Amino acid sequence: MIKQSSIIKNALRTRRRAAIRKHLRGTTERPRLVVFRSLKHIYAQIIDDTTGKTLVSASSKGKDLELASKTKKTEQSFQVGQKLGEKALTAGLSKVCFDRAGYKYHGRVKALADGARKAGLDF
Repeated sequence: MIKQSSIIKNALRTRRRAAIRKHLRGTTERPRLVVFRSLKHIYAQIIDDTTGKTLVSASSKGKDLELASKTKKTEQSFQVGQKLGEKALTAGLSKVCFDRAGYKYHGRVKALADGARKAGLDF
């Protein structure tokens, strides 16, 4: 029996995510920046794992981010990263650890990280 490729891809991503999370913990001094990538949008949030609370979040669906209708998804990811970085700096966060959540570090995930770095986050 042949499995669907999307089921296999999701299972492999879940496995990579678990391996990453085994070693990565967000602390109060250095919270965790998590990325979630869907087919149309990208979401990012900064989480303090000691308290289990989301400190800052941004997404391409958010009302606070003005995106043109013809903007490419990679460019949107860069802008989301910049917005997240600005929000984090106003909240007093400058150092984070990056959790790519099992996604490969290229394309939209890398663009979001570059946008956050340009805004002033250190990871």
